[in-house]
Amino acid sequence: MDQGSGRTVGVHLTHDGEYLGPVGPFEVAVPWWSSVGAVTERVAAETGVPVAVVRLVGVTGGAGGRDGHAVYHVEALERPADAAPRPAGPEVDALLGPAERRAGWATPAGLRAALDWAGRVLAAAGRPVTGQAEQVRTWNLSGVFRLPTAAGPVWLKVINPAFNVAEAEAIALFGAAAPALVPTVLAADPAHGRVLLDEVPGEDCWGPSAEEVAAVVPGLVAAQSVHAADGRADAAGLPDRTPRAVAAAVPGLLDRLAAAAELTGEELAAARALAAGLPALVEELAACGLPETVVHGDFHPGNWRGDGSGVVVIDFADACLGHPVTDGLRPRGFVDGERWAQVAEEWARAWRERVPGCDPERALELAGPLVHLGQALRYQQFLDHIEDTERPYHEGDPVDEVRQALAASG
Repeated sequence: MDQGSGRTVGVHLTHDGEYLGPVGPFEVAVPWWSSVGAVTERVAAETGVPVAVVRLVGVTGGAGGRDGHAVYHVEALERPADAAPRPAGPEVDALLGPAERRAGWATPAGLRAALDWAGRVLAAAGRPVTGQAEQVRTWNLSGVFRLPTAAGPVWLKVINPAFNVAEAEAIALFGAAAPALVPTVLAADPAHGRVLLDEVPGEDCWGPSAEEVAAVVPGLVAAQSVHAADGRADAAGLPDRTPRAVAAAVPGLLDRLAAAAELTGEELAAARALAAGLPALVEELAACGLPETVVHGDFHPGNWRGDGSGVVVIDFADACLGHPVTDGLRPRGFVDGERWAQVAEEWARAWRERVPGCDPERALELAGPLVHLGQALRYQQFLDHIEDTERPYHEGDPVDEVRQALAASG
């Protein structure tokens, strides 16, 4: 991924309920707002104590989750030696004060609680944390930390259970059929959206190799076909994002976008016509013969991790009951034409082997509009469950997906 940066950072620093003042502005080398390792490193160096980003509180400029000037609330995990509390002022008080729909990890107390839970669980398992947690990422969808232990790193991930599945349970579902495909879960606290995962060696597969595609795509299909046959996907209590469920929900989404005037009149008319034709599209897709089953939900190569000896799939928070073409099409926007052709070929071959007589190529041809509309619904769900200061992460995404659905239908 592009690591060039136009991002500058400002910080409001607190400790144990006290405001310690601003830090910055300063530049960081990574453009993505959610990538906070460089932010904590700089603030820790300036304060002399470990710190963690609580949340993003504002952005000026930038787009698509990157660049511009990003302002964060940062909590000092220990009191800096020369720090003294100071008045924050009404504007900063408003930024740092309570808000509706705030994620559980996006408060100082919630952040400390997640780290404390991880420390207790690992200590009880005989694998205590041996150093300072490294905060890798935090945003409206998740918080991710890397915890050092004598037996190797452990990853703590926290998600919002209000609109995500219990990730450990989704991993177990896929892992029951394809254990090499998934990370090792060490512990989970589904009520708070917490999971501890063993380190997955290697790197995220942005720009995947032919070997990585050949490893991961058939592995996914194998797991999905097993659960389609044994009925576990239907019994798992996953969110219903099957084609019929998506088709039924799209008119309501279009009504909301129309009320907000987010589509032009011409676009809205075309989108409503597309929605009216979705039931027929659903029937055509069903005729391709692929079974509804457990779906990863965000099967792009950034969620594949490889080290040359195999590929593991990560980030199962979007798992659902759906049509496997949702995963089959997801890599298309993330790889070049040659690699996409390979993904499509591997995916189709794997399904033909598992379900003789099915027509996966036809499913790939048909499903683009429906998959984009399903993604629009998911993005709207994100927006409905996040606080206002974090809306820039996904503002406009539902409309963008509707436009992509219209383009795919033409």
